[in-house]
Amino acid sequence: MLSFERLYKDGHEEVIFFSDPSCNLKVIVAIHNTVLGPALGGTRMWNYKSEEEALDDVLRLSKGMTYKAAVSGLNLGGGKAVIIGDPEKDKSEALFRSYGKFLESLNGRYITAEDVNTRVEDIEHIFTETNNVAGVAEVHGGSGNPSPWTARGVYRGIEASCLKVFGDKSPKGKVVALQGAGSVGRFLGEYLYNEGAKVYVCDISEKNLELFKEKVPNAEIVGVDEIYDVKADIYSPCALGATINDNTIDRLQCKIVAGAANNQLAEARHGQILMDRGILYAPDYLINAGGLMNVSIEFEGWSADKAVRMVDSIFDTTLKIFAISDEQNIPVYKATDILAESRIEAIRNISGKYLGNLSHRFPGRKTR
Repeated sequence: MLSFERLYKDGHEEVIFFSDPSCNLKVIVAIHNTVLGPALGGTRMWNYKSEEEALDDVLRLSKGMTYKAAVSGLNLGGGKAVIIGDPEKDKSEALFRSYGKFLESLNGRYITAEDVNTRVEDIEHIFTETNNVAGVAEVHGGSGNPSPWTARGVYRGIEASCLKVFGDKSPKGKVVALQGAGSVGRFLGEYLYNEGAKVYVCDISEKNLELFKEKVPNAEIVGVDEIYDVKADIYSPCALGATINDNTIDRLQCKIVAGAANNQLAEARHGQILMDRGILYAPDYLINAGGLMNVSIEFEGWSADKAVRMVDSIFDTTLKIFAISDEQNIPVYKATDILAESRIEAIRNISGKYLGNLSHRFPGRKTR
């Protein structure tokens, strides 16, 4: 499973396993890089088939958070946490409060937030035990649910992609194959519908699809495997990662890939294949950074105006990365990596790892 060689390979600083049998808590926290600041990343809860699968997920996601923060210009590092368990059965106040106590012991090196299968009410339980959490309810000076902001950023990325490919940023009249009708997918679908796009959608959850149809009444529901075969202008993955892989990439009939899912490419080489096929790939860890940008503002005192200005900057940064890709004739994912890695290296030369302290966090927010 875990080895020092594996951590060295991807540059992780720290991986911590924590358990509390009293509430059936089993969690893995991965801190990838803290050169730019404390590691911030969501906690997802998933019924993993094995601990190995959970470890693979948290290592991959935490590295992605480092790049997301760096390319977005945030003074944050990258981290992630996964709770192993069934979110329908295993959630409890005790579980999240125990997790909060554990996070407090990390002294601010890792700050968590919402992710897949964790909600504001779960974050509130964590917040009872630690201030090292973002995305708490607005009543506490937080920013609440980050999903609308993630969707806004993805939409800005889609606009930039449409401008690049079609010469007009509006997705009006475009066909979008949207994979995933969860919270972010619903908000994104609403943006697209309001602009006049035609949306095909799939999800493993009938409840999610019902809620999606309330927001996007003209949406056409397709099977979870059929979504790859939809003749669309834009394929928008908004569920789990690695959906662009050897089994799906040749089935895509689109001009643009732009969505909210993390780590959309199963392997880096799939980014080159998309380029060779003339499909524009909007960098996932840039355009889905709206939620991270939003919660990062809690450090200085959150406001909607600040969040809008920051998240809308994704449009210009996406176009900048497309330009680097064109100038150097490299896939977009490589251009995004260059931008992120150059910033990290520049700051590394004048800084070091974030060691944590108790004095800097969230001046504009009520304490627990």
